[in-house]
Amino acid sequence: MKRSIAHDAQRGFTLLELMITVAIIGILASIAIPYYFGYVQRSRIVEATTALGDMRSQMEKFYMDNRTYLLAGKCAVDAAMTNFNASASNKFNLKAAAACTATTYRLQAFGVAGGPMAAFQYEINQQNVKSTLATAWGATSANCWVSKSDGSCL
Repeated sequence: MKRSIAHDAQRGFTLLELMITVAIIGILASIAIPYYFGYVQRSRIVEATTALGDMRSQMEKFYMDNRTYLLAGKCAVDAAMTNFNASASNKFNLKAAAACTATTYRLQAFGVAGGPMAAFQYEINQQNVKSTLATAWGATSANCWVSKSDGSCL
């Protein structure tokens, strides 16, 4: 009788129990990981659109003070965009899409080449028209910033 009690006390997990546990963890991970990467991607999109909004605010402030978007023949926020682009943590770069004029501009945020956001490109102009020129999902829009794979906008 003492032997059977001692034998039961040494019992552990069976191989089948371990395999079922690993399978359940694998299934949960296969569901959770794509959602996680989607959230990370959307947070990077917010980084780009926030920067575009900040640059637009700076352009409008400059215009209110000077009645032009130009400073020494260039867009008034060229220096601010250069400083933004110099940050190694950014997944996007900013640029003036075309030559700024005294009354018009177009600013773009585009994914850094070779980076995780390389397929994304967003734009804003002096009339606050926001457009999505490219995404990794193929969704574009002439009047909003696409932020989700289903094509919905911010």
